[in-house]
Amino acid sequence: MDPGNARTRLVLLGTSGGPPYWPGEYRAGIASAVVVGDRYYLVDAGHGVVRQIREAELSPRSNTDMDGPLDTLAGIFLTHLHSDHIVDLNNILTVGLFNGFHHVERIPIWGPGNRGAVPELFGPGKAPKPVNPRNPTPGTKEMLDLMVQTYATDFNDRLFDNRKPAPDQLWEAFDVPVPKQYTKDPNGNPHPAMEPFTFFEDDRIRVSATLVDHAPVFPALAYRFDTDDGSVVFSGDTGPSKNLIKLAQGADVLVHEVIDKSWPESLFPEPRTEAQEGLYRHLIEAHTLIEDVGGIAQQAGVNTLVLSHFAPGNRPDEVWEGAAAGFDGRLVIGHDLDVIGIG
Repeated sequence: MDPGNARTRLVLLGTSGGPPYWPGEYRAGIASAVVVGDRYYLVDAGHGVVRQIREAELSPRSNTDMDGPLDTLAGIFLTHLHSDHIVDLNNILTVGLFNGFHHVERIPIWGPGNRGAVPELFGPGKAPKPVNPRNPTPGTKEMLDLMVQTYATDFNDRLFDNRKPAPDQLWEAFDVPVPKQYTKDPNGNPHPAMEPFTFFEDDRIRVSATLVDHAPVFPALAYRFDTDDGSVVFSGDTGPSKNLIKLAQGADVLVHEVIDKSWPESLFPEPRTEAQEGLYRHLIEAHTLIEDVGGIAQQAGVNTLVLSHFAPGNRPDEVWEGAAAGFDGRLVIGHDLDVIGIG
């Protein structure tokens, strides 16, 4: 079957890892879609996401001026609140009003809750004053409330002059309800062992989550989407994670981030200072190395491993082929607008 004709399919909208716009290569910011019939669900919202949704023709109105392609968007799920994963969320909610973002019912927007404490200072020295000290780590619901305030001039102009709906008619934001016993110590234990939990279900999908290891970012989440046709799991940004392996057991597709170790080695060649060593360790431990990804997919028992969120995003495909080591299934080296059928 042509994957584009599958009822449930994964669409890689953007596959770039991290904040850099990588020299010599264009990959849009990290974002994916799970399409089920005539609806789609967005996972993360990196740079260029609205244009990529249009290019992927996720709506029958993708080629109309102002009726698509956001008219069939049914939900947004954010893995964590690093800027490269949310930078164009504002575009969906603002300019989206002129790109089909109108719904009979409010769409849900899910993501991590408030971290509860700023990260510990990296390295020696005096701690800086945090940004917005009264609430330095807002979660998804708070972030969306603040975003409405930030763009209030635009929203009110569209409301009064263009007769567009108000934000509270368009979406509702939620913090993913990670059980409280796992969120008590974001600095000391940001990746406690836990069971996956289901937090969202409609007539097309069931979505489950677990904490993954992207310290010091917390909460950092992986998601599993189960449909009548099969299942797809998104690792989010993470180092090797037993929680993720448990979440992904038996899934049809695992979409996993990956980092080429030679890149941080080139940034911080030996001998390294103490500070450089710390940064180097963070890059290779808060992400998953090429040589480790295949073993994770094998332990999870998935059929297909799809690589995305490439760091750096300007390496040729052959660099990433090593991810097949230790994995008996199919490896897909992801590219923007790739489509993978589910089931």
